[in-house]
Parts: sequence; C-alpha cells; structure tokens
Amino acid sequence: MSKTRRDIVVLGLAAALLPSAAVADRERDSDRARRAVERGEALALTEIMTRVRSDLGGEVVGVEFERKHDRWVYEFKVIDPAGRLWEVYVDAATATILKREGH
Repeated sequence: MSKTRRDIVVLGLAAALLPSAAVADRERDSDRARRAVERGEALALTEIMTRVRSDLGGEVVGVEFERKHDRWVYEFKVIDPAGRLWEVYVDAATATILKREGH
C-alpha cells in the first residue's frame, strides 16, 4: 500500500472513531478548505502533503483546517518515530511550515 493511501486509510479510521461532534467539525473543515481552494486562498491538501510530507517528521494521524492570524492553516497531528505527538502548522497558501508543538 502506498504511503498516501495508508495516510488516507489512517485518517478515515480516525474519523470513524471520533464522536459525532468531531466528525461534524471535520466536515466543516473540508467545506472551508474546498471553498478556500476554489477562491485561490489555499492549496489543496494533496498539494500540501506532496510539498511537506518529508518535513513533517512522522506519520500523519490527523488534519485540521483553520483560520489563524488572517491566514488559512493546515494543522497536522503527527506521531514521530519515538511515539511523541506533534502539531505541525502549515501555511495553506504557501506550504510553509510555520510552527511545531510537541506534546
């Protein structure tokens, strides 16, 4: 199975296990992202993943799309090889990694 397909499967399984409120948030995220991409304000998630996957530092286990400081941001939840959870914030328009937070 390709890495992209595995990521999609992992995200799908994670979404299936989330409470319905979290699933509704994901649906809103995807609607906001689609509209931002259509307006040219953001790159599609597939393009972002192509550009930053190797810099994320681990396996992607979640993605959110939100507005922060007047810009669209993809927030990736990433598990590094040591099992530590990171939040990696990526500018949705430029695919620039803005910040990493470890938990």
